[in-house]
Amino acid sequence: MNESLPPSAPEAPETQAPRRSGGRRGNTRRSAGTSLEQPPWRVPLNTDRPTEPLDDEGVQAIHRGAMHVLSEIGIEFINDEALALLARAGCRVDGPNVRMDEDFVMEMVRRAPGPFTITPRNPERMVTIGGRHMVFVNVSSPPNAWDMMRGKRPGDFETFREFLMLIQHFNCIHLAGGYPVEPVDIHPGVRHLDCLYEKLILTDKVVHAYCLGPERVEDVMEMVRIAGGLSHEEFNATPRMYTNINSTSPLKHDFPMIDGALRLARRGQPVVVTPFTLAGAMAPVTMAGAVTLSVAEALAAIALLQYAAPGCPVAMGTFTSNVDMRSGAPAFGTPEYMRATQMTGQMARLYGLPLRSSGSCTANVPDGQAMWETMNSLWAAVQSGTNIVYHAAGWLEGGLIASPEKFVMDCEVLQMIQRYFEPALSATTPEDIALDAIAEVGAGGHYFGCAHTRARYENAFYSPIVSDWRNFEAWEIDGATQTPERAHRLYRQIVDGFEPPAMDEALREELATFVARRKEEGGAPTDF
Repeated sequence: MNESLPPSAPEAPETQAPRRSGGRRGNTRRSAGTSLEQPPWRVPLNTDRPTEPLDDEGVQAIHRGAMHVLSEIGIEFINDEALALLARAGCRVDGPNVRMDEDFVMEMVRRAPGPFTITPRNPERMVTIGGRHMVFVNVSSPPNAWDMMRGKRPGDFETFREFLMLIQHFNCIHLAGGYPVEPVDIHPGVRHLDCLYEKLILTDKVVHAYCLGPERVEDVMEMVRIAGGLSHEEFNATPRMYTNINSTSPLKHDFPMIDGALRLARRGQPVVVTPFTLAGAMAPVTMAGAVTLSVAEALAAIALLQYAAPGCPVAMGTFTSNVDMRSGAPAFGTPEYMRATQMTGQMARLYGLPLRSSGSCTANVPDGQAMWETMNSLWAAVQSGTNIVYHAAGWLEGGLIASPEKFVMDCEVLQMIQRYFEPALSATTPEDIALDAIAEVGAGGHYFGCAHTRARYENAFYSPIVSDWRNFEAWEIDGATQTPERAHRLYRQIVDGFEPPAMDEALREELATFVARRKEEGGAPTDF
C-alpha cells in the first residue's frame, strides 16, 4: 500500500493569532454534548521541547547508516529523467540503481530552505511549514467510507463533498490534503478535475496534488493558479499548493511520483517526501533499521529535487510503523510507531528539514481502540516536533476507511492539542499565580464566586464540541448517547448547514471552463 496513492520561502514570525473575544469559551457543561462553536483559525506553535530518545551518538549512527545505504547499496529510480540528472551530478548510476556520496547528499540538503509558507486562494489561510509551527491535514486516500447510518461502502462523490465541508468548517484543519475519500463513481481519467474543482470552491485552504502522471499534476497546478486569480509568474513566485510523494520501499522511487515532484519543484511548489516503511515487512524489524532506511530513501529524493531545482521547498516525512507479525497486517498508533516518529524528528532537525508525520490507527470503527491509537500517533507528532500532521482527522482501518464521525472526534483532540499549546496555560504573572484570590478564599472555601474566577471563567478552560462532561445520571436521562452518536449529530449539523466560502464569480467561471475543456480533451490517460 502506498499511502499517497489513491487506491483503484522564508519563515514567518512565530506568533500565535489572538483568541477570539466574546462567546462562551468557558467551563460550561454541555447539556447536548455537541457544539458548532470552535476556537478561531490559527496555526499553532508547538511550545514543548521535543522528546529525543536518541543520544548524540545514536543520531550520528543513524546518519552514518543512511549515508552507507546511499553510497554503498544505492536507491533505484524508475525514472529516466532522474537517472540522467543524477548522472550529470556525478552520482554512480548503474541501470536504475543510483549511489550518492555523502558530500553530494549533504550539499543538496543544505540547499533546502527550511521553513516555508504556502498561500492558498484565501491569503488569510496562509500556513507556515517548519520551525515550531504545526499544521493538521485531513485523512487522505481511503477507498472506502463508513458512517453510522450507511455503514461501510466504496467511496463516492457525495461523501467526498461532505468531507470537504468538514475540512472547511473546522479551523483546526489547516490543509485540504489528498482526497478525504476516493470517489470511485467518477471516472479516473477526469476524477482529478471534478475533485479539485469541488475542493477549490468548497474550501479556501491550501490544496494538494497527487503525483499520478503529468496531466494530473499540470491540471492541478493550473486550477490552483486560476482559482487564486494569479498570473503564471505569481504562481511560480511563491508556494501555492503542495504534494506528498512516497518511496516504494525498500529502496525504490517510482516514475509518476518523481515525475510529479520534479514538475512541482521546478515551479516552486513544495514536495513532502515520505517513505512508507513498515518494520518487519518493507523495512528492518528494528526501529533503528527502519528509520535508517526511511531517512536514506527520503534524502535520496530530496537530493534529486535540490539538484534539479535548487532551493525548492521540501519536507521530510515519516510513515514508519510496524506490522502484526502474526498476520502481516500494518499496525498504527503503536509504541514502535511513536518511537520511530520521535527518532525521525531528531534526524529532520539534524538536516534542518521540516517534518511530516501522521495521525493514524488500525481500528475499524470509531471506538476506544481508534481513539487511543490515534492519540498515540498525534502525541508522537507533538513530541517529535512534527510540522505537518497528515491523516489527522477521519482515518480508520489502517487508512482503508474514512469516517465523518471519526473526523469530528479527532477534531476534538486536535482542538485540545491547540489549546494545550496556548501560552496562557503556563503563564506565571502575579495575576496567574493568584495570591490575592488564594487569600480571599482562604481555608475551606471555594473559588466559584471569587473576583479572580468571575473575571476569567468564560475563557479559563477548553470547552468541548463533542465530549460530554456531565455525570452518569444526567447523561442517562438525556438519552445516554455515546460519543460516535454525538459526533454523527455534529457532522450532520455541519453538512446540512454548510455555506461555501466566498469566491469571485469570474474566477469560478474560468475554473469551470477549464475543467469542461480538459474533460472534452479526455482528461488524463487511465493508468493500467
